[in-house]
Order: sequence, then C-alpha cells, then structure tokens
Amino acid sequence: MMTRFLAFFLFAAAVGAFVPHSPFLLSHSPSRTSLFASSRNENESASLHSRRSVVSTLATFTVSPLLIHANPANARLEGVNKPELLPSEPGLNVIQVEKFLTKGQEKRLNDLLTKLEHDTGYRVRVLCQAYPRTPGLAIRDYWDLGKEGQKDDKYVVLVVDQFGGKGNVLNFNVGEGVKFALPNVFWTRLTSKYGTTFFC
Repeated sequence: MMTRFLAFFLFAAAVGAFVPHSPFLLSHSPSRTSLFASSRNENESASLHSRRSVVSTLATFTVSPLLIHANPANARLEGVNKPELLPSEPGLNVIQVEKFLTKGQEKRLNDLLTKLEHDTGYRVRVLCQAYPRTPGLAIRDYWDLGKEGQKDDKYVVLVVDQFGGKGNVLNFNVGEGVKFALPNVFWTRLTSKYGTTFFC
C-alpha cells in the first residue's frame, strides 16, 4: 500500500511540476510585451505541453501496474501421485498412460532406449500422459529418479502431454549429471522448437 501511495505522490509531483500555475515553476513576468517575449512564451508553452504529455504518459505506464490487481497464477498444475497408473511390469523405459504410440513403436523405442543406456550409461525414459491422468510423483520410485544421495543422476525423462492442445507437448526432466553436459537452455530450446503442434 505504501508503494502505491509513493507512486501516486511521485506522479502528482511530476504532473504538478509542469502545470503553468504550479508553485514548482518559476513565475514569469506578465509585464513583458515585446514580440520576442511573446514568441518565447509560445515556445515555452509548446515545450511545456510536450513535457507534460511525456511525463503523463510515463507516469501512466509507471503507476498503472500498481493499480491493477493481478490474480494468482491459475496455470500452475497440482501435484499428482497415482501409482495405480503405472504398469505392473517393472523396468519399462516407455510408459503410455495416454496412447500416443502404437505397440510396435513402443516396443522399438523401449529396445532403443535400453541399448542407449547400455552403451552410454545415460538413462532416457518416456512418459506419455494426459494431465491429470498421470502417475505423477510415483514415476520417481518406478524409474528410481531424483532421490537424495543418488549416485546415478544421469537421466532424462521425456514427458509427452498435449494439455488439451494448450502449450507445448514436450517437457524434459533432467538429472544433475546431464545438466553438466547440456544446460537448461538446451532443453528449453528443444521443447519450444519440437514441442509445438507443427511436429505432432
């Protein structure tokens, strides 16, 4: 509340400083009658009008965000923990709660990711879901991800979720061991380029 008062006070002082009969301005002698004095007064008046419009515009842009009440963000999703949506078969690299892949594509991708993990030591997992129908936090225990003191933090979880056609389809959860090789900027660019509906 104090910041709003201070902003309003600064706004009033800034606008008041450019009002012609303001005590903030130096008074001009009304007894001048020469042509030079009248043209100077016209220039001062034009200059005053120009300064007044600039200051009022700046003040409007400065004060208006303070006067508008922002609603809390409604886009934040609630945490979900539904282990019943996980497959009964342990050790799968691809989990489809929402069917985006055919059975053949799922099996081939699962085999490729197993071979990748064997060759490189990096674990890549794929979760296809449709929020709120997701295993959520239960996925960490199923894939043994992100636990305190965990030595194996070289993993990438690719989450595919259309969110009802609103937003990016791809999201990456990356372990600390991968962030050294590929920083967050890489994953953000990857998401914003290939997560659009053009590639779906």
